[in-house]
Amino acid sequence: MSFGDILRVLLDERDITQKRLATELNIAPSTIGGYVQNASQPDFDTLKRLAKYFNVSTDYLLGVNTGKTSTNKENEMLRIFRSLSAEQQDICIEQCKVFVRANYKQEAKSS
Repeated sequence: MSFGDILRVLLDERDITQKRLATELNIAPSTIGGYVQNASQPDFDTLKRLAKYFNVSTDYLLGVNTGKTSTNKENEMLRIFRSLSAEQQDICIEQCKVFVRANYKQEAKSS
């Protein structure tokens, strides 16, 4: 996936508009739009700010697969995921996205 596609997924998962992201990071909305449309890419500083905002690595934002996991739970999830059929993997991903959206909506209500 391209940077713009990854950014679009993160925005969708968290139910955040491009305008809100731009406001919260003090970036021009047109700049965020350029990222999402794959018309431009962020500089290093902005890339780090986006990674921190979304709580992901810069490698993730850039689509770099390091093949590393941090915890046993991640290892277990990866093992289980790899054992699923392609169709089951798609379903699993969509179900996980529902949990992510629910968590971010709950956090938004709490703050």
